[in-house]
Amino acid sequence: MSKNNKLTFFIFLALILGVILGYVLNVKSFDAYNSNILRADNQIKSIDMQLGGIKDTSSTNYIQLNVQKKEALKTRHENETIREKKLEPLTLLSDIFLRLIKMIVAPLVFATLVVGVAKVGDIKAVGRIGGKTMLWFISASLLSLTLGLIMVNIFKPGEAMHLPLPSSHADTGIQKAVVSMKDFISHIVPKSMTEAMATNEILQIVVFSLFFGVATAAIGEKGKIIIEFFDAVAHVILKITGYVMNFAPFAVFGAMAAIVAKQGLSVLSTYALFIGEFYSSMLMLWILLILIGYLILKGRVFNLMNRMKEPVLVAFSTASSEAAYPRTLLQLERFGCKDKIVSFVLPLGYSFNLDGSMLYMTFASLFIAQSYGIHLSFQQQITMMLILMLTSKGIAGVPRASLVVIAGTIATFNIPEAGLALLIGIDPLLDMGRSATNVIGNSIATAVVSKWEGELSEAHD
Repeated sequence: MSKNNKLTFFIFLALILGVILGYVLNVKSFDAYNSNILRADNQIKSIDMQLGGIKDTSSTNYIQLNVQKKEALKTRHENETIREKKLEPLTLLSDIFLRLIKMIVAPLVFATLVVGVAKVGDIKAVGRIGGKTMLWFISASLLSLTLGLIMVNIFKPGEAMHLPLPSSHADTGIQKAVVSMKDFISHIVPKSMTEAMATNEILQIVVFSLFFGVATAAIGEKGKIIIEFFDAVAHVILKITGYVMNFAPFAVFGAMAAIVAKQGLSVLSTYALFIGEFYSSMLMLWILLILIGYLILKGRVFNLMNRMKEPVLVAFSTASSEAAYPRTLLQLERFGCKDKIVSFVLPLGYSFNLDGSMLYMTFASLFIAQSYGIHLSFQQQITMMLILMLTSKGIAGVPRASLVVIAGTIATFNIPEAGLALLIGIDPLLDMGRSATNVIGNSIATAVVSKWEGELSEAHD
């Protein structure tokens, strides 16, 4: 067994063992806390519905219900705190791994992109590659959004599941994101490179790296020293990645055990229909992306997918596509993509080409509308899709980014934001599929742009 296959095997084994331990903990140690949290949640939902029907906010009944709600919220918070405390040894494993990855990603993007752009040479070549890259990203995003729209209209999970609806006044704790064009453009341009590096703002690092790389190429002979330096830095960081990835199985084990211990397998039975239909749609997106990849890359697309097993497993089990970034970059270069293309396309993909998240946004938005019995016309659904297309760009670093974007978008169509409460419980399970799909989408995008540029060579290990 090769070193890569060995690591993939251990990650998969850790995933299985994590699920088993999580289930045992859920049944043996966390059942009481989970029952208390569920009871408190149901009580809060019931009180919210009663409060929604009382117009006189000064009445005794209204005040008593608010007191009961505060007690229920306190009970839920106390039980969640105890549960989180007991899960700390497991969550610590995945937290350390994700921190190590975040430590690597920003300098890796900067070093590889500077070298890549400097090797490309002039600004015209950068513009040409950038144009082809954005053409793919926009097309893939529209494909993902449209597929989500079609599948949710076929399945209609919101109508079929008959879930008890939260009150339209219930607070989900999700901040709405209505990003204006001014905010978006301002966010892209860094005011400080050190701040962008410190906060892992990939898009801002990309912008600075483009300027730095083009300027390095422009100064000619003197620039070669900088190229050699950053090339060496990139190789050092990739060596560090190799060390960090040895810790991946432990992180996967901890992450899976923690999520199953908290959620249990009962959530799968309650939301089995939604989860099944969502993952079926995601599988269809994989097939479409691989099929389009096959039309351009021919049989080599299957070799690419084989190489992506490990990054996909890491992204899936940690629910973070960022965690898979260094390994994805390495595997793409081994596949035969030139470093200048990989280092240019892949970082951009992490902000502009989140295919899994795109599909989820249309699927989840219409699921909430269906649950509340709100009918959206064909024109409204297309408008929603285009709004999601715009508002989703460049917020990859925002926690629960998909839910944040959905919250801002559904409000435009008078869909209760409280409907997000239907998804918050299972969002970590869905995020795993989204993250894995984002890795697949970005790897195919990079390989395709390499092929279009005539920069795809034979694979090597």
